[in-house]
Amino acid sequence: MKRRASASGQRVKTRRRRALEPKRRDAPKTASSFAPTQDAEVARLTRELSEAREQQTATSEVLQVISSFAVGLDPVFQAIVKNATRLCEAKYANLFLFADGAFQLVSAALALERLRGPPIQPTPGTGLGRMIKAKATIQIADVLTDQEYPRNGPFWSMSEREGVRTLLCVPMMKESELIGAISIFRQQVRPFTDKQIELVKNFAAQAVIAIENARLLNELRQRTTDMTEALEQQTAASQVLHVISSSRGELQAVFDTILTNATRLCGANFGILNLYEGGAFPVVATFNVPDAFAELRTRDPMVRPGPNHPLSRAAASKEPLQIADYRADEEYLRPEPTFVRFTEMTGTRTMIVVPMLKDKELVGTISIYRTEVRPFSEKQIELVTNFAAQAVIAIENTRLLNELRDRTEEVEKLNQHLEQRVTDQVGEIERMGRLRRFLPPQVADLIVASGTEKQLESHRREITALFCDLRGFTGFSETSDPEDVMALLRDYHAAIGEIIIKCSGTLERYAGDGVMVVFNDPVPVDNPALQAVLMALEMRDAIRALTERWRRLGHDIGFGIGIAHGFATLGTIGFEGRFDYAAIGTVSNVASRLCDEARPSQILISPRVLMAIEDAITVEPVGEFALKGIRRPLAAYNVVAAKSAN
Repeated sequence: MKRRASASGQRVKTRRRRALEPKRRDAPKTASSFAPTQDAEVARLTRELSEAREQQTATSEVLQVISSFAVGLDPVFQAIVKNATRLCEAKYANLFLFADGAFQLVSAALALERLRGPPIQPTPGTGLGRMIKAKATIQIADVLTDQEYPRNGPFWSMSEREGVRTLLCVPMMKESELIGAISIFRQQVRPFTDKQIELVKNFAAQAVIAIENARLLNELRQRTTDMTEALEQQTAASQVLHVISSSRGELQAVFDTILTNATRLCGANFGILNLYEGGAFPVVATFNVPDAFAELRTRDPMVRPGPNHPLSRAAASKEPLQIADYRADEEYLRPEPTFVRFTEMTGTRTMIVVPMLKDKELVGTISIYRTEVRPFSEKQIELVTNFAAQAVIAIENTRLLNELRDRTEEVEKLNQHLEQRVTDQVGEIERMGRLRRFLPPQVADLIVASGTEKQLESHRREITALFCDLRGFTGFSETSDPEDVMALLRDYHAAIGEIIIKCSGTLERYAGDGVMVVFNDPVPVDNPALQAVLMALEMRDAIRALTERWRRLGHDIGFGIGIAHGFATLGTIGFEGRFDYAAIGTVSNVASRLCDEARPSQILISPRVLMAIEDAITVEPVGEFALKGIRRPLAAYNVVAAKSAN
């Protein structure tokens, strides 16, 4: 026994430790490169659409169960706790009835059989205890850290045993009387959202309606003399609930069914259903009204009552109002003009006005009338009150459905444009890929951001051209294995490639060991000649380390650079599927020829380059060269080093 107790205690401690451990969350996923903002909006709307559909389906399911149950409340309560647990992403949901200061568990999702015992007396500080005191919804974000929650008693034992963290208790209220509660909880700290709380409140209202329907039915069943009346009321309630569950947002059929049944079952002559809009009461449904009144309301459906009118009095009190005899009513004797005119037009003597309330706010009224002095019974008033609650549920369902339809239309509109947006994004990616083949990333990004490739059209511009290659590479490639040649080129291209990108050079071409880079196109550079020379110095330092390693491997390979400055024609050349960016002109030829003349580790520059950088660079003359394709000999200078910034 001790071993079992110890093991049980260990399991409780383990669960508490796990409950207190922070949940691991996956790292945020990277947003799609196609359309991050639009896709996020589509995802949000789709998620809200799905949630609204689930809520609508759950509400219809509960209403259908309410409308079809015949022998008890269990199916209703089971449907409520099942849907509350699922839609609110909770671990458990319990439905209690309240009597004599104690709660009796009557239904539970993933039933906690240990609670199915005697009624539970809630202690102050617990969720149910606070709910009783406030007669309002109570949410405890974290039971384990809540200062008011008692650390002893059955509720604390259950909290420890079941790992309760976030707790929600919603009262089931009939008028101002507490008749039960729905409690749901999670095993992690994650407060319920306003939408989830509102959903559970709606379930609680449906449970109250079901309880009230059942109470009325049970009372009527107990009286054999009233059996016929009870069956008629049950049929009417089922009919109304069926219409609500199948109305799909069309309220007129719901209002007509409610008003017809309320009037007929209460033995009244006619009935009127009004909505409430800013102090006025538009007539939205009538049943068997006198012709004179029907003609009046066809011309003007809006009732604007004075302060003593029965509609105004019921709206102010938010309680059912009965006038046993119009002609003996003090307000009629004052008189109230609209009231008197209505009485004379319809011959009304007895009436009741029942307000339709949502969260204590007036939504509308149901009024039924008799042309004889015969007060309505308390049971009949309760029946109309129940119909009023059903009308409010129908209105709320319609509001949710209309929101669902609006969101659906919004998603459809976004989807109509999504395909084109994706196509455009794919085109941009393909375009970026083409540009990156011969432009540094920052240049390609700039062109894509501008939305045009005008910079790549044929144009003339003053540029600095740099040409570099390896000395002795041809002989090396002829005598070495292809694998050794490819390995050397990979090291060589990797070394100079990083420097070209860093210095914002435009890679004009590369062929084997020969590489040409231009500056001042397509992105302007303040001093392209200086930028080219500084890049050449960095290249020389990088390749010097490589040539030393190659020399130890027995390869006599050097590195030379030629730089020239002048005008060239630039733009894309090639054919569909294979374009390159080229600089055509004497400046390109001069740079290539100077590179040919350069000895290992030399950087030969033209006079125009020297004029642009002589204050920043130390050079040494190397004489004049008769360059192939150049008519006159050209003086050349070898760059020794960059001058100190001081």
